[in-house]
Amino acid sequence: MKTLAVLLGLFATACSVGPDFHRPDNRLPGRWSHDKNQTSAAAKPADLARWWRRFHDPKLNWLVEQAVSVNLDVQQAVARLSQARAQRQAAVASFWPWLSSSASEQESHSGGAGGGYNRSYHGGLGVAWELDLFGGKRRNHESADARVAAVAADLDATRLSMAAEVALTYCQLRSIQDQISVASRNLATQKDSAQLTRDRRGAGFASDLDVANAAALVANTKAAIPRLETAAIQSAHAISVMLDRPPGELVGMLSDSRPVPTVTTTVPVGIPSDLLRRRPDIRSAEANAHAATAGIGVAVADLFPKFSLTGSVNQQSAKLSDWLSPASRVGTYGPSFNWALFQGGNLQANIRVQKALRDQAVLAYRKTVLVALQEVEDAMVASSNDRKRHAALAEAVSSNRTAVDLSLKLYAAGQSDFLNVLNAQRSLLQSESEYSQSNLALASDCIALYKALGGGW
Repeated sequence: MKTLAVLLGLFATACSVGPDFHRPDNRLPGRWSHDKNQTSAAAKPADLARWWRRFHDPKLNWLVEQAVSVNLDVQQAVARLSQARAQRQAAVASFWPWLSSSASEQESHSGGAGGGYNRSYHGGLGVAWELDLFGGKRRNHESADARVAAVAADLDATRLSMAAEVALTYCQLRSIQDQISVASRNLATQKDSAQLTRDRRGAGFASDLDVANAAALVANTKAAIPRLETAAIQSAHAISVMLDRPPGELVGMLSDSRPVPTVTTTVPVGIPSDLLRRRPDIRSAEANAHAATAGIGVAVADLFPKFSLTGSVNQQSAKLSDWLSPASRVGTYGPSFNWALFQGGNLQANIRVQKALRDQAVLAYRKTVLVALQEVEDAMVASSNDRKRHAALAEAVSSNRTAVDLSLKLYAAGQSDFLNVLNAQRSLLQSESEYSQSNLALASDCIALYKALGGGW
């Protein structure tokens, strides 16, 4: 009993070997280099929650909120989290005593033909409890906790990526539908112009060349529409699959043409250090570094002796009726220890392996932080410049519409040739198409920025 008391006292005062984890240092800037207006005063995570609702599109809201719960990639991430939690429970189980039981009946034959049969009955209970004097089990539990945190952050990252992918595909669909409208609207104008050239040729005021050029422009514009219609249906297919549905199930729901949704409010970018707690990939990388650091302690603990308390109670008798009698009982208990004194350098090599894994995880964390900073800066500069381009394209569309009207009037009055009409209509179609694509660029920049900021997860 004195030995037991000593071991329990050691257990109570035991420490954990190996290094404690500290978040790696990050050289973070105090502000964003492209935040010209310095609007990044203090954006809380709640400011980015359900960011897709800032587009004010009910269908987009429904699609995203379905995807972040039913998408198959999200469900796989949920299953991985359940697995990690079960593995953590296995690590917790190592702290408890292990109890086992056994029972058997044996029959043996002795001698030759005249020999007899001997029967015996065996049963017993055994208990073993390994004391965590040097913290190997505690470090293993710490590592398991960190792995759960990493997988939970990975689940958040999967949901964030899925929300962004659904939103981007939806905006692409709306942009394609708008480009179909642009092409159809220009096609109608071009058909009118083609009819005008045929009328003027009949009156002797236009050449066959004018008629051929007008017909070619109509045919080229008409040829672009089926390709756009294919892209629109394929985008609807992609959204359906992301919502764990057959490809064609949402085509009808998404067939109504709507403008590309836009965000009119300023995105709350916060400050660079906010990314450390907001971005799920950074939180995952930090947790992986934590788990790898704790793994060093598990390996170091293998250098020290392992102390255990063991005991057993066994019953053995030749007759079943005597099996429970005190005379048939044998009991043992006491402390034991096991110490791996020499394994050819295997234990030391394992420590070096764990340290190398820790170093890799820390470097991966630092890279993840840098990439996160880059993604935010890239999204901010893209958004700023695309807004300038959008404004210029709006002016181009307005000017080209005026040019088409004037060129048609001059051509109808015989004061200009058809080449001016042709060039004006081509320029209008191109500028309106680019303007439509610019609307998509603004929405894509906004989605990219929300995703880069961590999107509320």
